[in-house]
Amino acid sequence: MSAHLATGATTIARAFAVTRRDGMVLGFTDHDRILRFEDIEFHADTGLTAKAIQSGTGLAVDNSEAFGALSSDAITETDILAGRYDGAEVKAWLVNWMDPAQRALIFRGSLGEISRKGGAFTAELRGLSEALNQPQGRIYHARCSTVLGSAACGFDTRLPGYSAELPVEFIEDGRIFHFSAFAGFDDRWFEKGRLTVLNGEAKGLIGVVKNDRARGTGRELELWQSVGIAPRQGDTVRIEAGCDKRAETCRLKFSNIVNFQGFPDIPGDDWLVNYPSAGAVHDGGSLRR
Repeated sequence: MSAHLATGATTIARAFAVTRRDGMVLGFTDHDRILRFEDIEFHADTGLTAKAIQSGTGLAVDNSEAFGALSSDAITETDILAGRYDGAEVKAWLVNWMDPAQRALIFRGSLGEISRKGGAFTAELRGLSEALNQPQGRIYHARCSTVLGSAACGFDTRLPGYSAELPVEFIEDGRIFHFSAFAGFDDRWFEKGRLTVLNGEAKGLIGVVKNDRARGTGRELELWQSVGIAPRQGDTVRIEAGCDKRAETCRLKFSNIVNFQGFPDIPGDDWLVNYPSAGAVHDGGSLRR
């Protein structure tokens, strides 16, 4: 590749590979014909182009922007709304289209914020150093710091009594689900839990339950926000019990206090500003009696 660039008369194109979290790999090139390498077919004049890539030698985040038309069969508005491109891995090459074996990887990262306007989309490309901007370490506070059902939590939310699978009946405003027959669970049992769409056009999308109210033998669940594509009547959803991160909830609702990842006995802010007084008993005990 270096020798080809040194000739001064090059046949260079750019190629991009996008790997979604569901495993689908899409290839694009700004050349006028299809390129093939690394077991990927890079389609011409479809889906994606990009501006100049900015990079540095320090820890600053490498970034660029990708632009594409929503008319492409490869990238659809439905998939963008569904969040199927959120966090997708992106690779970019300079490639000699006369001999694709001559190529150089010039960018590797992920898709960031995606915006849509006028039948097109613009996506931020984030470099590998973006991960260094994420908070590291553990937070010490009274409530649990892990996610219900994660490896650190160790609780299986699919156990009987902690989840339910049922068909969608009626949706209001894209985020309020009404079920006519949904008994057997306490009121507010699913608050802060997850709703996952199991089939249909919205398959795989996840929403977080804001409110859960039992209505006789039925139920009304409200999500914090819509899942991007509203499930249709008859689509199956799985609803999992929610956790408010308190030690009492972990012990009584899930019987999982042995895996509790918080510090329920840590002193609060009021303890930090407390002080001894002349009339108090000074025996080394708590200042709050």
